Order: sequence, then structure tokens, then C-alpha cells
Amino acid sequence: MKSKKLTLIVGAGASKEFGLPVGSELKQKIASLLDIKFDFHQQKSGDYEIRLALESAVRQPDGRRDINPHLHAAWRIRDAMPQAISIDNFIDNNQGDEKIELCGKLAIVKSILDAERTSKIYVNPSNNRNGLNYESTESCWLNPFTRVLTENCRADQLEERLSSVAFVIFNYDRCIEHYLYYALQNYYKLSETRVAEILNGVQFYHPYGSVGVLPWQGQRNVAAFGGELRPDSLLENAKQIKTFTEGTDPDSSEICEIRQAVATSNNLLFLGFAFHRLNMQLISPGNTEIDGESQKRAFATAFGLSRSDCAAITSEICSMRGSPHTEMRNDLTAATIFAEYTRGISLA
Repeated sequence: MKSKKLTLIVGAGASKEFGLPVGSELKQKIASLLDIKFDFHQQKSGDYEIRLALESAVRQPDGRRDINPHLHAAWRIRDAMPQAISIDNFIDNNQGDEKIELCGKLAIVKSILDAERTSKIYVNPSNNRNGLNYESTESCWLNPFTRVLTENCRADQLEERLSSVAFVIFNYDRCIEHYLYYALQNYYKLSETRVAEILNGVQFYHPYGSVGVLPWQGQRNVAAFGGELRPDSLLENAKQIKTFTEGTDPDSSEICEIRQAVATSNNLLFLGFAFHRLNMQLISPGNTEIDGESQKRAFATAFGLSRSDCAAITSEICSMRGSPHTEMRNDLTAATIFAEYTRGISLA
């Protein structure tokens, strides 16, 4: 793999700028979706599509559809969410319980698609004249990133420019891919087909999967941004969600590529990332001797983290990269770090 100029490590805090939920908000949404209750035969709470998906999953050849065991699993998740670190942690803590896993993953997909639909970057497909409102996203990080991407870059140079960037996305949403698809058409007046061709060559890694591929990305497990899925499609797309154990398989070719990108990239940029230990282990290529002359640099947002935690994480990043040059700021967000380190993050 060719060394990258810039590798971005993207967490929930970055998507929050577009209106997507952080972990605590996602837990609340999932608890509500899985609170599936009936008044006689009429469903009175919980998510209707998830209930239909569960019925589809358990349907027997004779037509029987007993979802009661799955409802008990759904209620277990609902009741545990206030205690859980995250839905991912809870599913992993109950590894081997297929009903917990299915209910949890169905709720993740439904929650994220609903959040995409109410986000700042949703485009209503019923009106083909609709596009993104870039003024409404000026406070979001992908606006300044696009300025970095397009600086001194003509349309015929865009493919090469993007080949120097990798994205490691710890979120299930597709905000980055979706935004760039529209933004590059708007900025360069390129066709949908040409932008799709360019972006399909970019390294977008989702270690824990996503809620589906966008229509321009492929033909299997497709889910439009903010789209609504039929029960059978909801089931299929839920299979694309990975637990911590599945996502951190060290023999996965994607994990190897992620670690290579982290190790060799000139600049590493953490945006809205929570630095959980399992996720740091996932991206870490192993301890590397620090070279005081190394020109590799890392930049990180750590909004709200204590100075003590920032110092510990900075040391970990330096060790991971084999470079002493790490700038971690707990006073900057994903959107504001670009103004602070414009030259350091530059791709020109």
C-alpha cells in the first residue's frame, strides 16, 4: 500500500456535528425501538419494522412465527442500556447469544437510518433538484475538510489527491461518503457517474460495518442515506454490523490495511474519537521505536477530556506511530481543528 499523506480516524463526535447520535443517545434510541409491547394483538410500542423483521427471521415452513424468545432478548437490551457503556459493549458482553445479537443489530441499523434522515445532510430523493445546503453545514467538519481536499486541485487531479487519503470510520453511518458524493459534484460540476467512480476508489474503512452501501457504491445490501428498509432488507443489512470481537479480528485484511495506513501516513487526524482501548488496539500496528527525527505527525480532537487523559493518550499515539509529534487539543472540535492546523493538515 502506498503511504498516505493523511489518514483520518473518525468517531461519533464527528458525526454528531451533522445530527447523528453519540453513544449515550444511541442507547436511548435503541431502548425505545426495542420496547416492543402489544395490547392484545395490536402493537402499542417499539418499532414496527423491527417486529416484522423478527417475524421474518423466525418464520417456520408451516407459517408459525413465535417471536417471544426474541422479544425477551429485546427487553433485556432495553433494560440494560442505562447501565451499558454502549450497545456494542452489551452485544459483545453477551457473545454467543444470537437473539441478543440480532435484536441489537436490527436496532442499530434502524436507529442510524432514522438519524441520517433527520440529519443536516439528508437529501430527499423524491425531489431530484434537492442538494446539500452547504451553509447549514458550515459548522461541520466536512466543509473545512473539503477546502483542504480541493486546495490547488483541479478536477483532473482529484482522483490522485484522494488516493493520498484514507478514512477509518468507527461509525455505522455513511455521512462522509454521502457528503463527498454531493459536494464534489457541486464544486467541480462533475457528473454523478464520474464522482461515484472516483469515490469508489477511495479507501473508506468501517471496522464495525455500516448500515449498508449507498446506491452509487454497489448493488448488495444497499440502503439509501436515511432510507427506509423492508423487513427482509433490514435483516440482511443487520448482518453487516460487526461486534467488537468481529471487528477486531487481527487476521482481517481490512484490519491489516488500517494498521498499515496508521503506521505509514504522514499525518494522522483523529476527529471526534473517544480513544476506547479496544479501538486503539484495533488501529495500532504495534509498538514502534520513536524516532526523534521522524516527520510523521498526529493531530487529535479530545473535546471534554481531562488534561491527564490527554497526556496518557498522546503518549500512546506517539508510541503507536514511532513519532514524538502529536498535537492533542481538548478545546477543539472536529470542525474547528482545521482552522488551527491548516498547514499541518494540508494535502497541497
